[in-house]
Amino acid sequence: MAADDGDRTGVGRRRPPGSGDCRGAIASWLQNYGWNRFAQNIQHALRVDAYERMQALDRAFFDASRTGEILAVLNNDVNQLESFLTDGVSSAIRLVALVVGVGVVMVVLNPWLALVSLLAVPVLGAFTFLFVRRVQPKYATMRQRVGDLNARLENNVGGIEVIKTEHAEAYEADRVAAASQSYYDANWDAIKTRITFFPGLSAISGLSFALTFGVGAFWVLQGPPLGLSGTVSPGAFVTFLLYTQQFIWPLAQFGQIVNNYQKAKASSDRVYGLLNAEGGITELPDARTLDDVAGRIEYDDVVFRYAAGDDGAEASTGGDETPTGDPVLRDVSFAVAPGDTVGIVGPTGSGKSTLVKLLVRLYDPESGTVSIDGHDVRDLSLESLRRRVGYVAQDPFLFYGTVRENIAYGTFDATDEDVTAAARRAAAHEFIENLPDGYDTLVGERGVKLSGGQRQRVALARTFLKDPAILVLDEATSHVDTETEAIIQRSLRDLARDRTTVAIAHRLSTVKDADEILVLEGGRIVERGTHVDLLAEDGLYANLWRVQAGDLEELPDSFFEAAVARRAAIEGSSSTD
Repeated sequence: MAADDGDRTGVGRRRPPGSGDCRGAIASWLQNYGWNRFAQNIQHALRVDAYERMQALDRAFFDASRTGEILAVLNNDVNQLESFLTDGVSSAIRLVALVVGVGVVMVVLNPWLALVSLLAVPVLGAFTFLFVRRVQPKYATMRQRVGDLNARLENNVGGIEVIKTEHAEAYEADRVAAASQSYYDANWDAIKTRITFFPGLSAISGLSFALTFGVGAFWVLQGPPLGLSGTVSPGAFVTFLLYTQQFIWPLAQFGQIVNNYQKAKASSDRVYGLLNAEGGITELPDARTLDDVAGRIEYDDVVFRYAAGDDGAEASTGGDETPTGDPVLRDVSFAVAPGDTVGIVGPTGSGKSTLVKLLVRLYDPESGTVSIDGHDVRDLSLESLRRRVGYVAQDPFLFYGTVRENIAYGTFDATDEDVTAAARRAAAHEFIENLPDGYDTLVGERGVKLSGGQRQRVALARTFLKDPAILVLDEATSHVDTETEAIIQRSLRDLARDRTTVAIAHRLSTVKDADEILVLEGGRIVERGTHVDLLAEDGLYANLWRVQAGDLEELPDSFFEAAVARRAAIEGSSSTD
């Protein structure tokens, strides 16, 4: 009965078993749900934005960057930010609220004794500042070493076939160990600083608590010290100490938050470095759409050179980069009439591939213009330009996925019938039908489950499906056998029919029927004409033709001397870079 009376009057009312735990569990779930959802949304948006920005950068950025390091930014660094947002921010808010709230209560209880406890705040602040100054560059170095290690691992996985065929497993294991050791050293350097910082915070916090305890105890036993007034009862003193614990120890926990923040900041610097990267290829706000293409191509006094810091790779001189080194292309001028085919030949390093990449704006020239139907390609929208120009590289890239997906790549609305028709035109349908799952066969990463000729024909089928007005062939048969080359060349003749075609050729026989052949040497056009005209001229083209025909005895000494000089210049430039 007494219990019932207590329930009615509210005196001695008991909390239902587990109700507090239940409310706490709900509050904890809501907190975790909210912060994790917030952090995941930020992580997703940041990764997508960083990827889209990376994708918009020009070829020069990728020439100067390592794939593994880019992947480290998009994955590891973005994940590091998510980790801080999930735990660090919520913990910081909670501790700030606790410290401020308890600090106010302490000041109300006894402002002078509270001042003694608050003396730890500036000391902790100065100690934390010194920690930040020391650890921030160490975390930046650590993130860089992560990128280096990822780049090494990505490079070795991609080159595993060469590693095995050259029996270089031990050598590469040593290189991976060196990259891993470099990361280990950078990480351990940061750890040593961190494990010194945390005990230091705890020591300062402990000394502050001891000082508060000593001053308070003296006040209770002997009266107010240092000319202060008032009294402190034992009960008030014990209460104040309890609040002091609630105030001092959370301050020490800020060290972990500061440490996590510095890690996140090092990652954020790399992520925002990618987001703020400047690309040389930009599209004008009022860019013109390229429609109804006739196919006339003109190069007018084009000059191009590598940009600074591109390690010898082809690069753009756009943006704020300062051109350095000798030009790759020098005052190149020529025109291709609609429907004609022009062949581009020349020794290695003469600028052939760079020449055609300017047409699709993988790079922009330093000076001069490249135009289609009288329109400077820099004035055209990138989407319309690249839809009208079909580019077939010498080493075509296939994505992990099915054959069908790779053929339809870029023409995503194509029907199965369209894909099959394109494959037939590229002489690929027969071998695709013989694959285990036909058009639904997974080709593996980079198309490794297909031969070089099969990959090339899938890439050609992709270009047939695109149906471009202008065709660019960058040594499209250089890595296949003679029989496969004959099959591909027949497909190429079909594809090039009634289209303006620019064909780079390593094997001169593939362009001997071109309407005009341009011979490049040292970035300049040194000869031009038909196959018959160039043979009659008995210059560089004629000598290259003799090389491929096996008539080495007919070659003059000057050809070999020039070839040796060219190779020395190329190899010397590569080693310097």
